[in-house]
Amino acid sequence: MSESYAGRQYVGIDLHRRRTVVVRMAADGQRLGSMVRISSTPEALRAAMAAAGPAPRVVLEATYGWYWAVETLQRLGAEVHLAHPLGVKGFSYRRVKNDELDAADLADLLRMGRLPEAYIAPEPIRALRELVRYRAKLSGWRASVKSSVHAVLAKRGVLPSMSDLFGVAGTELLDALALEPAYGARVSSLRELLGMLDTEITGFDYVIAQMLAGHRGYHAIQQISGVGPVFAAVFVAEIGEVARFAGPEKLASWAGLTPRHRESDTKIRRGRITKQGSALVRWAAVEAVQRSNESKINQIRARISDRRGRPGHPGSGRNIAKVAAARTLLGLVYYGLRDGHIRAVDHNTHGRTAA
Repeated sequence: MSESYAGRQYVGIDLHRRRTVVVRMAADGQRLGSMVRISSTPEALRAAMAAAGPAPRVVLEATYGWYWAVETLQRLGAEVHLAHPLGVKGFSYRRVKNDELDAADLADLLRMGRLPEAYIAPEPIRALRELVRYRAKLSGWRASVKSSVHAVLAKRGVLPSMSDLFGVAGTELLDALALEPAYGARVSSLRELLGMLDTEITGFDYVIAQMLAGHRGYHAIQQISGVGPVFAAVFVAEIGEVARFAGPEKLASWAGLTPRHRESDTKIRRGRITKQGSALVRWAAVEAVQRSNESKINQIRARISDRRGRPGHPGSGRNIAKVAAARTLLGLVYYGLRDGHIRAVDHNTHGRTAA
């Protein structure tokens, strides 16, 4: 088919860090022109899309660094779709696999309406995610540094008596320690790193709070016992537009908090939770449950822990109960983000320290 094709085109893009392949198709699946291999830059992508006509339907996989490509295509007026990596993993089982075939298969899936799509969050949500995810990374680094301090003290036979080595009493202990030069230098360096990380985390907490100052849902879900500014920001950033979920059950499934379901003929198997979704949302929901004094959530935890525990093994059903309670809490989050207020909470209880 010639380059003068007048209909709406379908474009498959196999995006990589250094080079990208672009394949164009007509609505009937016929290839338009030859495959184009370009460098992975906005300028090269704009030039390659010049032959795609007005408002093409474009698909690319949600791979490393896809933000710039989506933004470039949207500015060109393209209808952009993001392929879910788990949904197109079958490409790897072909006898012949290359970038051109991958791009053509993506275009075919979009053209036939069979594309497993990932969510393209609006730019403000993507910006918020950058901050929230980096704040979580900083927090992880801080926990790692604290563990390193404990490891050094263990090597020197120092057993802190306080529960928090980095509280007031712990700080006094660390100040008074007389360690050998090598160990003392390491502890000193780690404590300096902790101070810097604390400063950075506090700064990002402020920036995130300022970005969400006018967000009704962000303030509403903090009424849920166990949910504070940190967890609320995680829920807002990771969930994005909550209206894209038909109900709290869909949200829990998206977050990977629902059991696996395998069904064939008369056999049905249900297993552990899928964990296919936002790890940050699962973490925030489970952590909030453990900090919560909400009577409904605690009743769910107690009931399921007793029912699912193994006889003679108290507490063996604890993790199952936490996950079930996390699904309930995520339901409250869903309605809080959707409606901008919380109705089904026990206002007579006061939560533990909320994050």
